[in-house]
Amino acid sequence: MRDKICKVIATFFYTGYMPIAPGTWASLFTVLAFWAFAHWVGLDLGIFALTTAIVSLLGIFAAQRMVKLNGVEDPRWIVIDETAGMLVSLTPLLLGVPIKPITLLAAFILFRIFDILKPFPVGWADRKVHGGLGIVLDDLFAGVYSAVILYFCRGLL
Repeated sequence: MRDKICKVIATFFYTGYMPIAPGTWASLFTVLAFWAFAHWVGLDLGIFALTTAIVSLLGIFAAQRMVKLNGVEDPRWIVIDETAGMLVSLTPLLLGVPIKPITLLAAFILFRIFDILKPFPVGWADRKVHGGLGIVLDDLFAGVYSAVILYFCRGLL
């Protein structure tokens, strides 16, 4: 049962099994979930920060378990790391950046760029930190880069 729960978490509810670009799909679904919660329920910075931390920690644990079970260091179907990183990227939308389609799109594009290009320390974490922590950490760094840029460009959006 624990392994099945870890698989659901690591694949972000099986999004990781999308045949094309599963990480991009996980990022997109995260943005859509963020928008839905912001639009219909409302978001609180404290609850959002706690949620991001919990997703990140559960992601590390679940990714580590899947790595151990499957013997593959960073399989493409583990996408909870993109979810965690995307949440970090969306943080400025709770810090004065308006929640509107252009800012959601900017957060998504920035995160995907940094996740793909892997500037330091994103690439360092991807290459040097192993297991579940390494899988998630590089995406958290990519999320920080995109969040900082989004925050400082808020007047342009």
